[in-house]
Amino acid sequence: MMSLTPDHFKKSGLGVMASPTPFLTPRPERRRMDPRVIEWNSNRQDRDREVNVQVVLRCRPLSDDEQKVNVSRAVSCNEHKREVTVLQSLANNKQVDRVFTFDKVFGPKSQQRSIYDQAISPIVNEVLEGFNCTVFAYGQTGTGKTYTMEGGMRTKGGELPAEAGVIPRAVRQIFDTLEAQNADYNMKVTFLELYNEEITDLLAPEDNSRTSEDRPKKPVSLMEDGKGCVIVRGLEEEAVYSANEIYNLLERGAAKRRTADTLLNKRSSRSHSVFSVTVYIKEAAMGDEELIKCGKLNLVDLAGSENISRSGAREGRAREAGEINKSLLTLGRVINALVEHSVHIPYRDSKLTRLLRDSLGGKTKTCIIATISPAAHCLEETLSTLDYAHRAKNIKNKPEANQKMSKAVLLKDLYAEIERMKQDVRAAREKNGVYIPHERFALDEAEKKARNEKIEQLESDLNLSEKQVDKFRELYVTEQEQKLVIESELKDCKVNLENSNRALLELQENHRVAISTLKEKEFIISKLLHSENSLIGRAKELRNDLQNASEDITLLFEKIELKDLHETILGSVSQQQQQLKSMEEHVCSFLASKCDATQGLESRINKLKETYTSGVAVLKEFAGTLQRKASTDLEQMTSTISSQAMAVDNFLIAAVLEAKEVICDIQNSLSEQKEMLAFSAQQQEEGLQRTLVSSQVISKASVDFFNDLRHRASKLMTTLEESQKQKFHQVETFEKMFKEESAREEKLAMEKIAVILANLTSKKTAMVSETSRYIQDSCMEENKRLQQEISNMQQVAVHAKKEVGEYLGKVEKHFLEDTFSAAENMAVMENYLHEWYVFHSIEFSSQLNLIRASKYPRMHILIYI
Repeated sequence: MMSLTPDHFKKSGLGVMASPTPFLTPRPERRRMDPRVIEWNSNRQDRDREVNVQVVLRCRPLSDDEQKVNVSRAVSCNEHKREVTVLQSLANNKQVDRVFTFDKVFGPKSQQRSIYDQAISPIVNEVLEGFNCTVFAYGQTGTGKTYTMEGGMRTKGGELPAEAGVIPRAVRQIFDTLEAQNADYNMKVTFLELYNEEITDLLAPEDNSRTSEDRPKKPVSLMEDGKGCVIVRGLEEEAVYSANEIYNLLERGAAKRRTADTLLNKRSSRSHSVFSVTVYIKEAAMGDEELIKCGKLNLVDLAGSENISRSGAREGRAREAGEINKSLLTLGRVINALVEHSVHIPYRDSKLTRLLRDSLGGKTKTCIIATISPAAHCLEETLSTLDYAHRAKNIKNKPEANQKMSKAVLLKDLYAEIERMKQDVRAAREKNGVYIPHERFALDEAEKKARNEKIEQLESDLNLSEKQVDKFRELYVTEQEQKLVIESELKDCKVNLENSNRALLELQENHRVAISTLKEKEFIISKLLHSENSLIGRAKELRNDLQNASEDITLLFEKIELKDLHETILGSVSQQQQQLKSMEEHVCSFLASKCDATQGLESRINKLKETYTSGVAVLKEFAGTLQRKASTDLEQMTSTISSQAMAVDNFLIAAVLEAKEVICDIQNSLSEQKEMLAFSAQQQEEGLQRTLVSSQVISKASVDFFNDLRHRASKLMTTLEESQKQKFHQVETFEKMFKEESAREEKLAMEKIAVILANLTSKKTAMVSETSRYIQDSCMEENKRLQQEISNMQQVAVHAKKEVGEYLGKVEKHFLEDTFSAAENMAVMENYLHEWYVFHSIEFSSQLNLIRASKYPRMHILIYI
């Protein structure tokens, strides 16, 4: 550590020296505040203070070698839109453009001065206002990081050259601003190098008496003060009073930096460097107390990431490249963790990230200069740099101005430090104290350093563990709440599942009963169809028999006498009337039976409805009982379930999902079965209605047919009676004329028996012949009239048969439950017709036999013939 004498303050005029604190980053003094005020204002202040890291992109021009081989460009920059477009070719010869947006973009033609004026100058002004600021360059090796940060530093006639970089221009701006303000100030600088995870002080004085190999290295350790502040213990702080002094220090430190010639860069930096400028400025006095504000500017030049196979690094150079890539990879992980707001930020994985801890996510204002190459062969590294820089845009810092220090407090600290140093010098001169060998001292210091680092690591782990414990405690409370909610949902799901299972069993039973009922009805319908087909065949046979019978009746009407025919017809008509009456009674009974069957079916349907309603009520009552029982059982099982909560959680989620799916399936099945039952009931009701209408139509057609048949039969009877009366009258007239003529002939015969005998025989023969012809003509006319009436009856029968056939065709399309009763009525009608046919066949046969066996007069036989 360096001590300054009061002579160093001649230029500044402060009269006091700067704080001898060894901190790399000055921290503001913290005063204790009321915890209630902190708790009330913390969230709002954090949001108000958050500022995004500024990211500036610079694209270098193609080098002379690249221009000679005509390397293609893969990057284009639009400074006005602040966009960078990368042209990326795919395997299928397609080109994809990736566009990145940054705070500022500078193309290959941009100058050092424009970059500084637009991006860095405002940050330097913030340093003079008392803030800590950091500017660091990041990118692939050979993309111009060192050129951007340092450039040319030698002045020409007091003016900076055009290629001067960020560091010399920032130093010149600081001095020019302070001189223009005529301010009292003091300034000191540090310059360190991080090479292979080892920190080296580039401003440490050299021991020229020894070679560089034998020259001992000054121990420099990286530590923390417990408040997040990084300390580089043993780092030299040089006080400066002009820009030229800073330029000399920069040249001296740059000469010590490790560089190497690679295929990608002829002067490649093999280490990271941090150049820090601390400024103390005296402000106007407030009463009797003078205040001093402090600002710090960290200028970081990172070593470039490189592809070992392309850079040609071997052995030691390859190890250097590996360490560089490792530290930059850790920096990328820190950036990702900050962007994703991770709980743990891996700052301690690398010394580089520990040095930049306050600049990334801390209380420092930070600007990142990302440098890239436009060449197509560097496309992979260019995309990596752009991705890192684009993510870094989302990092939020909370910059705070450094606490202003009182002059009296600063003087007190300085006097205490001077007194301690005097005591050390006095003890060294008098040899009064403890002296140990240098090796023992170095060993003790190393152990102390390791112990302190271990303590810091344990404290960090303890804080992380406490955060994790709080997080797990919150997760545990949340899980317990979710567990209670899931247990209640599980109870409800179990109850619903039991109800659904019972309803499913009931519906399955109803479905089975309905299927058996449908099968029975289908069997009955098939039997009825079979019976109907047999009845239709039998009706056809009966129709043929009726036609034959009508033909036989016609023949019998021609052969029997009128009197016997009249009596036979009267008996037949009377029998037909009786049969018609019996058929009407059967039809009425048939209609009554069908009405009774319909009423029975309706009552059966009502009973089924009542049974279903009562079953539903019983099931509801049973469901309530089971629900109460399940609730008691679940209360008893609560203790057991709570002990197995962690194992049951996943099962509960799966069970809930499965239960919901089962309930949905059951509900769909219930709705479908309800629709099927309603549709079946509706079809049965419509079928019964259609059957009733068809039965009524058939009954009406049958009644009309038989009424028409009765009317035509009565008309035939009337015709037969009139014909019979007319024939009886003719026979009586003939007998009367015959008797009169016989008497007159007998009277005249007595007178003219000899003369008239021959004439009488011829006259009788002529009279008999004329009368026979007249009777024969009358019989022919009557036969024609009877045949006409019989043909009319046959037409009526055919028409009635046609109508019955049409209605039977309609009935075939509907339910055929009434066909069985109709078949019974047809069987009765068939029996009646058969009995009528047998009776009349026997009667007609007997009459025919009687006619054949009778001894009528020859005249009657002749007439019959």
